[in-house]
Amino acid sequence: MNENDFLKLQNGSDIRGVALEGVAGEHVNLTDEVCRNIGSAFALWLSAKTGRSTDSLVIGIGRDSRLSGEALEKALAEGLAAQQVTLVRCSLATTPAMFMGTVFEETNFDGAIMITASHLPFNRNGFKFFDKSGGLERADITALLRSAALHDTAAQQCTDGQYPHAGTPSASTGGSSTGKCRSFDLLARYSEHLRSAIRAGLSFHAEKPLANLKIAVDAGNGAGGFFAEQVLKALGADTSGSRFLEPDGTFPNHIPNPENKAAMEAAKEATIQSGSDLGLIFDTDVDRMSAVLHDGTEVNRDAIIAMTAAILAPLYPHSTIVTDSVTSDRLTFFLEQVLGLTHLRYMRGYKNVINKCRELNEQGITSPLAMETSGHGALKENYYLDDGAFLAVKLVTALANAKHAGKSIESLIEKLPPMVEGAELRFKIRGEDFKEYGTAVLQAFKERAEKAGFELPQSYEGVRISFKDAETQGWMLLRLSLHDPVMPLNIESAQKGGLVKLKSIARTLLDGFDRLDISALD
Repeated sequence: MNENDFLKLQNGSDIRGVALEGVAGEHVNLTDEVCRNIGSAFALWLSAKTGRSTDSLVIGIGRDSRLSGEALEKALAEGLAAQQVTLVRCSLATTPAMFMGTVFEETNFDGAIMITASHLPFNRNGFKFFDKSGGLERADITALLRSAALHDTAAQQCTDGQYPHAGTPSASTGGSSTGKCRSFDLLARYSEHLRSAIRAGLSFHAEKPLANLKIAVDAGNGAGGFFAEQVLKALGADTSGSRFLEPDGTFPNHIPNPENKAAMEAAKEATIQSGSDLGLIFDTDVDRMSAVLHDGTEVNRDAIIAMTAAILAPLYPHSTIVTDSVTSDRLTFFLEQVLGLTHLRYMRGYKNVINKCRELNEQGITSPLAMETSGHGALKENYYLDDGAFLAVKLVTALANAKHAGKSIESLIEKLPPMVEGAELRFKIRGEDFKEYGTAVLQAFKERAEKAGFELPQSYEGVRISFKDAETQGWMLLRLSLHDPVMPLNIESAQKGGLVKLKSIARTLLDGFDRLDISALD
């Protein structure tokens, strides 16, 4: 593969590719050779950043339940071994746990790699990378892939090392020149961390503080089953209503994705049928989550942001909540008018909202939460790490405190206005130079909206319009995809039957663009 082929593997701040045959027209590009080169390149990148030799570095590798995970782990390990790093194999893990491996004293990784492709189909896989400051940025991944394209890394096996403690690497392991590797049960240590976080957030003390709670977990056969067994059950919760906890890379029951309708229906069914107080659903690598209330009410998209913000608001009064651009005006009302917070809608992309949250705090503006409607949520108190399990910890803690006080968790978002009508429409752009054409469409869309006297609130991507008069209430956001010739239109009406009128307005604002397929408005 040449440099261009390697760069095609980049997906924002991650690497994604095809790891298994089996889907027509999709051929493997995450080969053993490619993975070895990427492993070697990460060791060199980390060496350059830290100013330390590769043979002094300790790097952890974990994977989700995908069928290709073990083979990719082996190839990555061979590439890392070629640079003489000390490798720690964590086997089944989660993306947040791999970052926490750089924090825990017992592991103290200099860097970590999670093998995952989130909710993508079984044949896909990929890598997420961390150092002690957090996840790598887009520019870091580009540099890493360009470096990988220059290497021809020969396979080198790791030799198992015997250590007196499966924890902090000693001076002898840190200085290994033989590419030693060892194993560590990172999920067990991570589960201990989550249990401690629950106990720390409780308003009462008990040996088994969740003993009066019933919580159903849907892991979708991804890596999240540990949360039911090692966190909730260990603290006394009844998790008998949980489903699909066993890791299975064929994902036989549903896609492990909180945004997927079938997945949310499965979580609702599990919660209601088991009579659970709360349902939790994770994506494959557990960096995202959503929830279900005892009556089957979905707590996802705007609602999961609202609930998390409501939990944090007493601790961070008058603070700023950062979200992606497609969150609703309903959420703004709840955050600002009900909770007394500030809502900052930023660009889509979990790294974008996290970095904005970090930037605000560095400027002295308190921002405890950055969260996307996808379920990616990062808390300032938790290393700005998008961690679905830690978000679940916050909900479970709030549930336990509420029940102890004779209250309900539902009251946290009872003043969030319901979603009446909404849709996401995707308009394809025909022809070449779609970015230039799409930019021109956005400019005309904005000018026409301004001329019509519509309200245009600040938008960090695309053009957003708010409608607040008696006849038309709602909002729409038109934006341009970064990578594809598509313009998504998110549209929401606060009135029954209002979606038709908003579509008509959008059609008028987009009239005359012959390369833009707006047939979805019909």
